[in-house]
Amino acid sequence: MNLSIVVPLYNEVESIVELKDWVSRVVAKMNIAYEIIFIDDGSNDGSWGLVEEMAAAHKEVLGIKFRRNYGKSAALFSGFKAANGDVVITMDADLQDNPDEIPALYNMIAEEEYDLVSGWKQKRHDPIGKTLPSKLFNRTARVISGIKLHDFNCGLKAYKKDVVKNIEVYGEMHRYIPILAKRSGFNNITEKVVIHRERQYGVSKFGMERFLKGFLDLLSVSFISKFGKKPMHLFGGLGTLMFLVGFIASSYLGINKLYHVYHGIKMQLLTTSPYFYIALTSMVIGSQLFLAGFLAELVSRNSPDRNQYHIEKEVNL
Repeated sequence: MNLSIVVPLYNEVESIVELKDWVSRVVAKMNIAYEIIFIDDGSNDGSWGLVEEMAAAHKEVLGIKFRRNYGKSAALFSGFKAANGDVVITMDADLQDNPDEIPALYNMIAEEEYDLVSGWKQKRHDPIGKTLPSKLFNRTARVISGIKLHDFNCGLKAYKKDVVKNIEVYGEMHRYIPILAKRSGFNNITEKVVIHRERQYGVSKFGMERFLKGFLDLLSVSFISKFGKKPMHLFGGLGTLMFLVGFIASSYLGINKLYHVYHGIKMQLLTTSPYFYIALTSMVIGSQLFLAGFLAELVSRNSPDRNQYHIEKEVNL
């Protein structure tokens, strides 16, 4: 199998047939073996019925239906797991991603041997309420990850098969797949300017809460990238530093008290000094951080059921 096209969808009944036909016209000219995998993320508008009809009529169409809405990351994870192509391309189902970009993206992976090619919607047809926060997140992601991409969250991406089989997409991590890929050792990452089309059907499925979730997931993936295998390096280091600061401060207070007692100089009780409690608190917190790091070393960060989703139906799989 040369190419797998993974399409997450949620209530996209107006566009998925048109998308499938457009993709088929484009890929037919490439003369390669391909499959289109639709992942229905708990739609309630009849989208799955259309997927079943397309799968019955076209053997290259595959479908996965979630029993409920899990989110885009879950859909991509399941699509990646099912993909058989040497090159995997992801795109949204709302027709804002242009299928005419597929041949160029495919060649960048198959011939130029990039690990991952991320689309860059240089000219976006979205309201300013989406574009400005997106620019802020992309700039933050560039600084934290060191990956020079302008649009981490573009749904139109191309991957080597090895990439999608070696990354775990969960939570809202679909925004940061390039960071996950780099963390897994795939460093040959680039971007391509792609056409972003105006929305023709429906409305955006993502609300304002996605910005908070995206920021928190960026912190999470950054932490895991640096300290996922050795959390003791972070918690133990901070704990040791805080404990030493508290210990040195309390030692100074104790020595100072003994000096005054030895020379018969009156001095207030240590327990009346706020610095004593600050030093004691620093030692306690430092000890707790150290123990947290030690326990984190013993406990696997990967939950055994993190990516177990209730799939109701499958077709052609």
